[in-house]
Amino acid sequence: MGREPAGVDPATAPAPSHGPAPAGGLGGPRRAVGATRRLPYLLVLPSLAAFAALLGYPLYQVVRISLLKLDLGELIRRETVFIGLANYRSILADHFFWSVVLRTVLFTAVCVTLTMVVATLVALLLERLGRGLRLAVQISLVLTWAMPALTATVVWQWLFDTQFGVVNWLLTTLGVGDFEGHSWFATGLSTFAVITIIVVWQAIPFVAITLYAGLTAIPRELREAMLVDGASPWRSFWSLIVPVLKPLFMVTGFLSIIWDFKVFTQVWLVRQGGPNRQTVTLSVYAYQEGIATSHFGLAAAISVTMVVLLLAALVFYIRVMLRTLEDL
Repeated sequence: MGREPAGVDPATAPAPSHGPAPAGGLGGPRRAVGATRRLPYLLVLPSLAAFAALLGYPLYQVVRISLLKLDLGELIRRETVFIGLANYRSILADHFFWSVVLRTVLFTAVCVTLTMVVATLVALLLERLGRGLRLAVQISLVLTWAMPALTATVVWQWLFDTQFGVVNWLLTTLGVGDFEGHSWFATGLSTFAVITIIVVWQAIPFVAITLYAGLTAIPRELREAMLVDGASPWRSFWSLIVPVLKPLFMVTGFLSIIWDFKVFTQVWLVRQGGPNRQTVTLSVYAYQEGIATSHFGLAAAISVTMVVLLLAALVFYIRVMLRTLEDL
């Protein structure tokens, strides 16, 4: 046994050190954790900056132009006249504008509902088909999705043509009624029906393939367990498929609302908003009242109003979607 050094009390002697203390004490690990948490945001920062530059600046310019009197004369003279909210007051005072808003909302609701219902049925069908038929249907869906809106609209116009349309001939041949010479574009309701068919027909492929991809991720064991428990197909759909595909339903529904709310090509090509402006939507209204008449400040104001209305309509939808993503 060795002796303790003189003058040193063993009870109060410092504990032996097993190595140098880490620099900065506990600050080092804490800084490391903080840096790890900030890393994802730093990696996303370049994309956010590019997104802000590509979207933020054009949006700023549209808002700025909406506050100006910018007609063809101002463009030629290269001058701008600030008029404040005059363009917005002109829009909101137009009674036809509010009828167009209501029409656009109803049109969007019908198109999105039909798209989601039919696309879900197509996705369920794809799951039950054999490999060969499934591949054929998927190729057909991709070709439909790839077809330009202009081409698709022209084809459907020919199908519903008054004199040479296949639809009139087929309905007459099947004995549904005498559709010889029937015009599908004589009224606003029937014209909107044709436009809705065109829009939904081109929207189904993306939604259906997306939902089918989600269906393939559902384990087969879960379905077999529900069958063993005696669950009906309808019960299996609502208790298993819908909860699993809920995030996909939210995302595809969100995108469909945006696309259908601002659709222009199909509406304009069918009857340019006719007959008697009964199929004018907000996109067509912006073109007719602004671009076609060289009132570019007014057109910008209508565009900003469309964005505001769309965001207001999607507030609840966005909240539900974010809550769904948080639950994942």
